[in-house]
Amino acid sequence: MRLPNNCRSWAIALLLISSTILSSCQKNNSYGRRTAGDPGKKSPTTGADFSFDVEDSTQFFVSRDAEQLPGPNLKLIQGGRAILGSQEEDVMAFRDNLERTVSISTFWMDETEMTNNDYKEFLFDMKKQVSKDSMDKLEPSEKVWRGAMSFNDVYESYYFRFPGFNFYPVAGVSWSQADAYAKWRTAYAQKVVIEERKMDSTLTRSQLIELGVVIAEFRLPNEAEWEYAAKAMIGTQYLDENQEYGRIYPWDGRGVRNPYDSRGKKGAKQGDFLANFKRGRGDYAGIAGDQTNDGEIIPSNVYDMAPNDFGLYNMAGNMNEWVYDVYRPLSFQDADDLNPLRKDGVYDDKEAYGTSLFNDSIRVYKGGSWKDVTYWLAPGARRFMHQDSSTNHIGFRCAMVSLGARGK
Repeated sequence: MRLPNNCRSWAIALLLISSTILSSCQKNNSYGRRTAGDPGKKSPTTGADFSFDVEDSTQFFVSRDAEQLPGPNLKLIQGGRAILGSQEEDVMAFRDNLERTVSISTFWMDETEMTNNDYKEFLFDMKKQVSKDSMDKLEPSEKVWRGAMSFNDVYESYYFRFPGFNFYPVAGVSWSQADAYAKWRTAYAQKVVIEERKMDSTLTRSQLIELGVVIAEFRLPNEAEWEYAAKAMIGTQYLDENQEYGRIYPWDGRGVRNPYDSRGKKGAKQGDFLANFKRGRGDYAGIAGDQTNDGEIIPSNVYDMAPNDFGLYNMAGNMNEWVYDVYRPLSFQDADDLNPLRKDGVYDDKEAYGTSLFNDSIRVYKGGSWKDVTYWLAPGARRFMHQDSSTNHIGFRCAMVSLGARGK
């Protein structure tokens, strides 16, 4: 049926008005993709203006500080899927770290072990805050160098105090002391940020988090993070996306020398040792004058060896390192497959502790040291010690969570 001219005109007019209204609605209601760094000027749910002035209490404040403040000396460890566990023959027959697939979230980690100089700074600041009795509990044990049948007592006087050892890894530190260091470092680094930005020192931690200027907690890495960072499989993904072959050590190959020419691993020539370790009974450094030896009888400068593919130094050898986890032989099958961690008091009947060697005071350490043979250099190897004990071959480094997608 053919409409009269006046009806057709009305129909066309209504169609134009409808399309205009629809177009206007779409234009006004579409706010586009928003990110933490670019939240837009208005609320997409109410249409009200955002305030970007922290001093303005009349409107809803939105922070555009979306980038995390990671703190100094940290390397970003990109998360992903990994096969953790011992990939070398279990000659000790512990069977406490069988292979399994897990996923690890992105995090930050110190590129080196904590040094004597780092720990001296900690003691210097804590001396202003705590009593002498408390300070005595924070001092590293220098007695760890004593030996009834050896002449190593000289290190008791010099290793921690002498400036020539300032950038050697700190020794004689227990898990409890390392944990105290991490807590102090968080507070001190946050204080530095507040002072540099001339911010109100009375702001609470929750307020600093909302403003986007908080330093996330420094802490000991958990065992899964440490092992993932040590293996650094990111360096093999172009060859083996499924990671079918894994890595025995934090580098390629089955040996402990650099297999590449000078254009390969940064900081290591072909044939150089890639870790500071004990080659065999009584052999801590090889014969004098041989440039292919590791060159150190005791721990060495934290930058002496080449870094792994994440840019981390000494993830095998030099010093063992404390991790956060309590030790249990079956942690590999009890823990989650996403960011696994063996926490205190989980899945354990405390009444059974009286008949067990393992309790919540027994902590894991990993990595091998200047005092260990090659078996212990494998990231999958694990040992344990009481959290208040210390030795001359266990140190530590810190880690930190990565807060969200960067600016997304």
